[in-house]
Amino acid sequence: MSGSLPNRAQGGQASVELVGVIPLALLVALAMGQLLAAGAARELADNAAEAGATAMLQGTDPAAAARAALPGWSRERASVSVSGHRVAVRLRPPTVLPVLAGRLEASESADAGPRS
Repeated sequence: MSGSLPNRAQGGQASVELVGVIPLALLVALAMGQLLAAGAARELADNAAEAGATAMLQGTDPAAAARAALPGWSRERASVSVSGHRVAVRLRPPTVLPVLAGRLEASESADAGPRS
């Protein structure tokens, strides 16, 4: 019977360690997901700016083309500006903490100016 007591104590210690590690693992997973969302926002903003610049070269509305190049969920989170031959897109990724939205915002631009 004395052999079962150390196993119970070790089992209890393992449970306590697991409870302590779970919040840390969740925090790391959330941080990785947030970085992934920020990277996706940057890629989407870049593609939208390129679509806007292409539309400008074709003589159509660059802002509308840039917005059309974004998936539905991101259109409300994006701002498109056209200045001269440059199309700029700013996109806020989805965030768990709204405080992070400004820091993780992606800003990309594309130039449709004449080439020399």
